[in-house]
Amino acid sequence: MGLFAEITRHKSVERLQAVAGGSRDFRRVLGVWQLTAIGIGAIIGVGIFVLAGQQAAINAGPAVTISFIVAGIGSACAALSYAEFSGMIPVTGSAYTYGYAVLGELLAWIIGWDLILEYALIVAVVAIGWSGYVQALLAQLFGVHLPVWLQGAYDPANPGSGKVFDVISAGISLVIAWMLTIKTEWGARANTVIVVIKVIGVALVIAVGAFYVNPANWHPFVPALAKGANGASHFGWGGVLAASSIVFFACFGYDTLTTAAEESRNPQRDLPRAVLLSLAISMALYLAVSLVLTGMVPYPELNSPAPVDAAFKALHLDWVRGIINIAAVAGLTSVLFAFMLGAARIWFALSRDGLLPRWFSRVHPRYGTPYRPTAILGVFSALVAGFLPINEVAELVNIGTLSAFIVICLAVLVLRVRRPDVPRTFRSPALWLVAPVGMLFSLFLIIGWPWWQGGHLALIGGLKSITIWRFVVWLVIGLLLYFSYGIRHSALARGE
Repeated sequence: MGLFAEITRHKSVERLQAVAGGSRDFRRVLGVWQLTAIGIGAIIGVGIFVLAGQQAAINAGPAVTISFIVAGIGSACAALSYAEFSGMIPVTGSAYTYGYAVLGELLAWIIGWDLILEYALIVAVVAIGWSGYVQALLAQLFGVHLPVWLQGAYDPANPGSGKVFDVISAGISLVIAWMLTIKTEWGARANTVIVVIKVIGVALVIAVGAFYVNPANWHPFVPALAKGANGASHFGWGGVLAASSIVFFACFGYDTLTTAAEESRNPQRDLPRAVLLSLAISMALYLAVSLVLTGMVPYPELNSPAPVDAAFKALHLDWVRGIINIAAVAGLTSVLFAFMLGAARIWFALSRDGLLPRWFSRVHPRYGTPYRPTAILGVFSALVAGFLPINEVAELVNIGTLSAFIVICLAVLVLRVRRPDVPRTFRSPALWLVAPVGMLFSLFLIIGWPWWQGGHLALIGGLKSITIWRFVVWLVIGLLLYFSYGIRHSALARGE
């Protein structure tokens, strides 16, 4: 077998559908609203409680609302592609499984390798946001303040802060890994309750904050172009588009519900609906919160580890602060569980398929969990959360997700051409427009948007070049692993 044939070998759609139909590994207990709750639970988190306010202060001003709209358009295009795939291939594994079915083993490996990094970094980002709200609660309820050097990671943009290490975010990452190792399971009912708590907290922000909106705080809606402390441009339309590359972190998470495909009662009907419903509800809440926050206080005051808390503190609404902080901590905790569990499952799936050593897919003899990947992910997330500022980590998350979205949009187009005969319970409308737009939006969110500036065409916004290089290094490591191990040891290579 030639090299090209080896790297493009794939699992057939029929084989995967047979696996889905005959799977006895999970109980099928989830309906459309429970699946939607899983999606909302993963989407609503640090994006709404942290990044909306921070990006208003740092990059976009009140126009962070537009940043969410731009990011939401790209995410919606990818969501339609996910919806078509989830109805057609209702198997645990999400984008990794879809890639294996359509684009072959090498690209499936790249997606899986990408998802491990993405999910682990999401845990780190959410842990940093969790730390900010826990510290706010400790100060408000007990007057407790950590030593400055343990309050957060060193940030080159603010070298005089005295911060070195975020001990709380590192600690919660390790605790979540430990709890998942000893088989702490969050069932559908528990997850739904936590999502309700989060939505109540967000609704409270909107309902109470709306009474304190001062429209003068929205002017100018797009602040004038300026220079940041590190020399980078912010505000202006460049800042709005730069913020869209960061808040994009808040516009995905619905992919986690597709990992529950084999636990859905009617996956081919309910998964596509849940994907689109969870994104639509979450985006409506994001837009409302960003408008309310920037209307309550001048946007520079939102540059805080806990921006929602800062806005209500500035208006002396302490009774609301306590409720919101509790809701934020509870809600962010569910996100930590969802994504660390997802990362461990992806790692486990790669190992079970032979693309990584089978050592990683051995479950704990007592607890029955994939404890080895979970432990490694816990330590990795703790180090990242402890030593890196939230913006650096969020950018790394986004480039991984955007890359996966480009692949998914491409894969759904390829399958329409290659296998038009496969039954689809959901067909994305105008796919030949939606999928290319999704790919272009994702690409521009990575490299920047073409914009006429200073008399010439330039790329504005986008992710930092160091972020792109870090991602390239991760992909190179992945390729070395695949060609030195996975290509020879995969289940398909062995005829399994």
